[in-house]
Amino acid sequence: MQGPSAIWVNVPETGALPNGVSHRTFHSNAHNTEVGYCIYLPPGYDRQEQKYPVIYNLHGAGDNELHGFHEARVLDEGIRAGKWPPMIMVLPNGGMRTFYKDSYDGKFMSETLIIRELIPHIDATYNTIAKQKGRCIEGHSMGGRGATRLAMKFPTLFCSLFNLAGNVPRTSWDFDPTKPEVYPNNYLGPDKQTYIDNDAFELLKKNQANIKDKLRIQIWCGTQDKSHLMTVRDFHQALLSAEVDHTYMEVEGQGHGRIPIIELYREIWFDYHVESMKRAGAWS
Repeated sequence: MQGPSAIWVNVPETGALPNGVSHRTFHSNAHNTEVGYCIYLPPGYDRQEQKYPVIYNLHGAGDNELHGFHEARVLDEGIRAGKWPPMIMVLPNGGMRTFYKDSYDGKFMSETLIIRELIPHIDATYNTIAKQKGRCIEGHSMGGRGATRLAMKFPTLFCSLFNLAGNVPRTSWDFDPTKPEVYPNNYLGPDKQTYIDNDAFELLKKNQANIKDKLRIQIWCGTQDKSHLMTVRDFHQALLSAEVDHTYMEVEGQGHGRIPIIELYREIWFDYHVESMKRAGAWS
């Protein structure tokens, strides 16, 4: 497996950014460098003093902040059509193949980057609803995997989670001190507790009280996505065993590609997040 790496600022090509999307940077103390992100601001944002909810869309392995443009276009079209309320979408850069975890050696601090640096930066810089009721997290593949683990670890930060085809491994089972050069041992290090702290199944049990009936969860995966479907099913069963209400769907005939699935459900793509935020009181 190719190891983690990062180009922390990636400049978009001219004309590449969708309507309403801009590329920005902020300083990461954890990495001592500027880090790029893209942000979608809805129509009328500059003319209104209202607060807006935020969707954090995490990219897949090998990608960067120049991702999620298809989702941003779908969101913008739906807002302009009156289908969904105005919302902000943030497209972070979490590094390539970091799985949004902090490495034990401090070289890649992607959890810290998202949770302790980017989210506070967004709330301090833009007109956001800086509370659980106005914050959603989602992602595809590595992004779905990362979004799920972060939501399980920090459930009071988000009211809605959407995992699209993201593996949910039992990380605590991977601890093997005899193989320090093999992932995830070469990333998470020699302390077994770190693996437990990065295991979505263990975090579900630990934080069940703050997840159940407070964090809405949606998980989709294609029936032909063989390399991801098994762990997704496993986590679905864990949620059932924990009596955590959630929406689970296997998309018939679809593989791992995200855009074909988005196009199949384009008209309802953000309905779940919107319903989550309505129930949480974002627009009360």
